[in-house]
Amino acid sequence: MNTRAWIVFLDESGVSLLPQVRRTYAPRGRTPLLRHRLNWKRASMAGALGYHATDPDRGPRLCFHLKPGSYDTAGLIEVLEQMKVFYRGERVVLVWDGLSAHRSRAMRAWVAEQDWLALE
Repeated sequence: MNTRAWIVFLDESGVSLLPQVRRTYAPRGRTPLLRHRLNWKRASMAGALGYHATDPDRGPRLCFHLKPGSYDTAGLIEVLEQMKVFYRGERVVLVWDGLSAHRSRAMRAWVAEQDWLALE
């Protein structure tokens, strides 16, 4: 493989708007009532931090992607397609964790068609 590539670390994380209640105030002898709806929204974010392997003068690059709900294979393919535009089609060695969507058949088939991307 050509060593003139970006080394990119990518990870995803999810957040929700469920209130984090630890303690509250109530008059002595009265149990506090905390009310909230349990239909909270969820969002996910994928962040990619890249370093150029042979040209440190190019500096690091940070990009991220926001999405309502959770990531699945189709959502991650969308992230990678946007990452290709971000890195202008240059070679990328992508390092990511063992999420099942990273190892799915659809993901493996999509990655096999990409000449700019190598996975680790």
